[in-house]
Amino acid sequence: MEYGNKVIDESKQGQAVTLKKNPKGSKKVYIESYGCQMNFSDSEIVASILQKEGYNTTTDINEADLIFVNTCSIREKAEQTVRKRLNNFHQIKKNNPNAKIGVLGCMAERMKQQLLEEEKLVDMVVGPDAYRDLPNLVKEVETGQKAVNVILSKEETYADISPVRLGGNGVTAFISIMRGCDNMCTFCVVPFTRGRERSRNPETIVQEAQELFDKGYREVTLLGQNVDSYLWYGGGLKKNYENLTEEEKAQSVNFAQLLEKVAQVSPDLRVRFSTSHPKDMTDEVLETMAKYENICKYIHLPLQSGNNRILEMMNRGYTKEWYKNRIDAIRRIMPDCAISTDIIAGFCSETYEEHLDTIDVMNYVKYEYAYMFKYSERPNTLAQRKFKDDVPEDEKTKRLTEIINLQQQHSLERNKAAVGKTFKVLVEGVSKRSAEHLFGRNSQNAVIVFPKKDFKPGDYVNVKVNDCTSATLLGEAV
Repeated sequence: MEYGNKVIDESKQGQAVTLKKNPKGSKKVYIESYGCQMNFSDSEIVASILQKEGYNTTTDINEADLIFVNTCSIREKAEQTVRKRLNNFHQIKKNNPNAKIGVLGCMAERMKQQLLEEEKLVDMVVGPDAYRDLPNLVKEVETGQKAVNVILSKEETYADISPVRLGGNGVTAFISIMRGCDNMCTFCVVPFTRGRERSRNPETIVQEAQELFDKGYREVTLLGQNVDSYLWYGGGLKKNYENLTEEEKAQSVNFAQLLEKVAQVSPDLRVRFSTSHPKDMTDEVLETMAKYENICKYIHLPLQSGNNRILEMMNRGYTKEWYKNRIDAIRRIMPDCAISTDIIAGFCSETYEEHLDTIDVMNYVKYEYAYMFKYSERPNTLAQRKFKDDVPEDEKTKRLTEIINLQQQHSLERNKAAVGKTFKVLVEGVSKRSAEHLFGRNSQNAVIVFPKKDFKPGDYVNVKVNDCTSATLLGEAV
């Protein structure tokens, strides 16, 4: 997950989040979520479905009737982390033999047979489009059977389910606007674990944002694997705009229009989104962002590689030049916009000279922060079937280290440029390091820590930055 202005490498991934209690019901469910923000959002949908079946959420795994881990398959390390947790769960189950263990999400979709039969680690396996079937699956495992539903859907968006907001701060929340992905990047398992891309009815998205604002939330993050390709036309599976009928075009809503609708809920509701795709980011989206003060001036724009041959092998759909053009457009339309990225070091056949093209783009953009990883071959992806993972592990590590070190320099440089400036900060909570300090983020997604005084979470505070580290801005309310 993204928490503030920091450099993230693969050692930071796979952190679990447990859920706080719901007063209704007598049975208890414990959920851990790993990976992307979409998984954390999905866990709230699962909690909502199970709440109707009489389940509390609990932070104490030892008292749980159901134990779920919501999983990620994007990298091998994430799957290894989940395997270790499942083994830990089995030790816990010795003290509570009636507890049932389930795997949710992408790893469930990818490894269903192995989890159920070969390793016998779980009682049920539930894919990301099958959460509505959870009540039936739970009943099935209660009879002593194994249960599985990993069927991918062309329509499911869970638009009618109001998520139970769990483990949060009461200030910020996620709203899923679409599911699946059509991009077919050769290194990625998402199209196989989450299915085809389909967009959610914009009316339900705006309604959810309004309900969150009415409950006191002051920031929403619109989630999708590729939010820029959001397109609602009254149908399910996404079509290209050019293929719509005139009637469909008349009632269609693209991502820029959706952003505007959500921004208009209230000027006091901040709007963020994740993740963008360079090939689909339009000037219309950027101009809408610039138009509304409450649409945050922050874009996560994955680069993956700065070399055109590698980008083509990755099937990313853009060139280094196209990517720089999008950066130039962001800088032109929103000069104060912060940009973060994803970078993969050591993709199949990448030479050191091609690695330097990535370094070149990093120096061109000077990202505020980045998520950086060594290439991890994923089973059944096109890259695994077609290309040889032939960059030596020590060379991958060397290149990743160069990328991380450079990004740390850029993050510190960006933060130093903020010293002396005043930002509007949405307070999210008490600083982990001091009970006398609060933390929040500015529009650019940078974490700012400042003395508590009489402020509280949910307040907007103007904070002048006096100092910084490479990860955090330090200031005082003015």
